[in-house]
Amino acid sequence: MPPQLRVNVPAHPLIRHWLGVARDAATPTSLFRSAMSELGRWLTYEAMRDEMVRPWLPTVEAEVETPLAPCPATFINPTIPVAVVPILRAGLALLDGAQALLPLSSVYHIGFARDEATLDATCYLNKLPDRFDPETRVLIPEPMLATGGTMMATMTALTQRGINPAMTRIIAVVTAPPALQKLAAAYPELSIYAAAIDEGLNSHGFIVPGLGDAGDRTFGT
Repeated sequence: MPPQLRVNVPAHPLIRHWLGVARDAATPTSLFRSAMSELGRWLTYEAMRDEMVRPWLPTVEAEVETPLAPCPATFINPTIPVAVVPILRAGLALLDGAQALLPLSSVYHIGFARDEATLDATCYLNKLPDRFDPETRVLIPEPMLATGGTMMATMTALTQRGINPAMTRIIAVVTAPPALQKLAAAYPELSIYAAAIDEGLNSHGFIVPGLGDAGDRTFGT
């Protein structure tokens, strides 16, 4: 059976709570930033713990000495590189929460600007290495998966540098069918962890009901 795009919407009360805070137009910038950081944390947690279906964060078995006796222990395998690739600028809103759970990861920034007339994404910053270790696990924080153009361009840049889509996980706050359909057709091995799948896009390419412009709301611009 060919692989299929996995879109996971965790039924976690804290994810639901912080999504509600982020959606509310009356939420001030400082609280919105806190909500996004918390969503980054809990979505990353969900992305890391789903090991039975597609192992992403390998572990190793060892033995430690407790104050009383030897004891078996399980640790994250330190030889497997983990890269976090936030998509600027809105992806920075989720970065703190993700990094709190992946403190040994490397962070590589990539930035896109969207033409509001054509909705096309143009890359203005690319700090990805020329080549990744083929074992690298990649986490992409991107609050909004709307038209899918930015994420498609990001995945192209990553796969050209040796990243395996099956070892790539996206955390998003809100998603919409157009982006999910594009990603499913091009990268069926991907896994996406989102707080919500919304009904669609408006004429300006914004997710409805969505939460507005995540970048503007995060940075107060």
